[in-house]
Amino acid sequence: MAEPLGETPTGPTPDVAALQAAVEKWKTLSRKNEERFQQVSTELERLRQTALSDQEQALGAARAEERKAVVGEFGTRLATAELRAHAASAGVELPSVEYLNVGSFVADDGSVNADTIAQFLSSLPTPATRPEFAQGLGLGRQGGAGVPQLTREDMARMSPAQIVAAKKEGKFDALQRGEI
Repeated sequence: MAEPLGETPTGPTPDVAALQAAVEKWKTLSRKNEERFQQVSTELERLRQTALSDQEQALGAARAEERKAVVGEFGTRLATAELRAHAASAGVELPSVEYLNVGSFVADDGSVNADTIAQFLSSLPTPATRPEFAQGLGLGRQGGAGVPQLTREDMARMSPAQIVAAKKEGKFDALQRGEI
């Protein structure tokens, strides 16, 4: 039977063994170099931070503070808009925004917390629903003072639909009271 190339019955040929040893050597060197690179990168970053002048550090702090202020301002505007939109869709009357702590609806990153808004709106009382039918029946004249009144002759020339519309507008109120 033929033996595979590169191997003898006692083990790998010296060439293969030397190649495996070289590969292991280079892997070890590569790992050491990676570790050294990480150490040097960390040290370089630390040196950069210490090399920043006081003005540059103050500038960075000012930028961070300004960003936080802008995020807070627009977060409250967004929260106000969300409150109004959710209140309108829920059918509840929102108290005046000047009496609300709108900032409590905004997270630190400036996003609006929809769960907090929903919880707040569910705590508000719902307004009484409007009655389905007119409640002013039998209260006397319903038309405005400046509504022109029609006579029986005017009614004779009108269609039934026009009569109903004129009656709703209060144009026959004087006729019903017997004033015309």
